[in-house]
Amino acid sequence: MDKSAEQRIADATLRRYGEAVEVRGRPPGLDALAAMNERAVCRRYRPDPVPEDLFRLLCATALASPTKSDLQQADIVRVAAPAQRAAIHALLPSSPWIAGAPEFLVVCGNGFRLRRIFERRGVAFPNEHLDAFFNAAVDGAIVLATFVQAAELAGLGSCPISEIRNHAATVGELLGLPDWAFPIAGLTLGYPESKEPMSPRLALTATVHVDRYGGDRLEQELQAYDERRVRDRPYRRQRNVERFGPAEPYGWMEDKLRQYSEAQRADFGAFVRSKRYRLD
Repeated sequence: MDKSAEQRIADATLRRYGEAVEVRGRPPGLDALAAMNERAVCRRYRPDPVPEDLFRLLCATALASPTKSDLQQADIVRVAAPAQRAAIHALLPSSPWIAGAPEFLVVCGNGFRLRRIFERRGVAFPNEHLDAFFNAAVDGAIVLATFVQAAELAGLGSCPISEIRNHAATVGELLGLPDWAFPIAGLTLGYPESKEPMSPRLALTATVHVDRYGGDRLEQELQAYDERRVRDRPYRRQRNVERFGPAEPYGWMEDKLRQYSEAQRADFGAFVRSKRYRLD
């Protein structure tokens, strides 16, 4: 017997947060909310192509998402040419699903169009500071998140790939991105052959606040999450054992400490400046 949407949500949130979210009164859209809460990343795809009309619908849905002041500073680049995809995949050998997915996209922030409006009028653009970059980056991130959720509702799977920013300049050249346009993340897309297990998250009590940020339970929340993560979704491997040695138990805190003990994308600010953004 199929589970109700209410039960699916309760089961998914219990697995995700360690506490079930109970829904009463059956609000509209509950089946969609259940699917969104059950979402898991997909790295293995069937060879079936994504129908063109469905792909365009997903793009339209993602780009219908909120945008700062109607500036519309996000783009989706569909990497369709095999040579183009192979060149990007060669930069990211730790993401082999780029080669195996029916579709591969790059979601970008794009402040070029806004500058072009000022250029057409012969007027200087007076907002060259950090917020201009931030607005474009947030617009693109919202489009990415909306695309992921829309794909899930349409029966597809996806996997965002932030690693693409490790090679932002090269990817920008391959995609022909103009000044003020930059890659935010890659995205593989297709019908799932299988999905990864659901990733547990910090409890809602750690990340949802009322009126003011409440960090008084942080240590307790971190420890509880670490224990739940080890139990429900243990890591397949430990990072950088040569430097840190083996750890037991090996939880989320240990993994993130090891991951960010090495500088990552330290050249990204220089790349953004090369795209003519000012970050002051």
